[in-house]
Amino acid sequence: MADDLVPDPLPRLRALCLALPEVTEKLSHGEPTWFIRKTFVMYANHHHDDRLGFWCAAPPGVQEELVGEEPERFFRPPYVGHRGWLGVYLDVPVDWTEIAEIVQDAYRAVAPRKLVAQLGE
Repeated sequence: MADDLVPDPLPRLRALCLALPEVTEKLSHGEPTWFIRKTFVMYANHHHDDRLGFWCAAPPGVQEELVGEEPERFFRPPYVGHRGWLGVYLDVPVDWTEIAEIVQDAYRAVAPRKLVAQLGE
């Protein structure tokens, strides 16, 4: 179920990312970006178009599946889309439970196994 639009989704996204083990945040290309040694989530505040969203690492096949099923909510981001990264629009009603799962999947795709193990199942 989708929540109402959040006027500024950045604090919620930031909290989801920073709740994961050993995540750091810094600006990259002028946008808040979260790292676990490598980038796993990047905020996109009208960065390449007029949309608000984020880009994230994704397990194989997820980008194609979600973009194919719900292109009004998901997209293939520029620069990293060819590597399977997923774009998620935040200027539409979103389900924050689903966003939390997407962020955790992005973390799992990039983080070392010992840190992923800290998340449990």
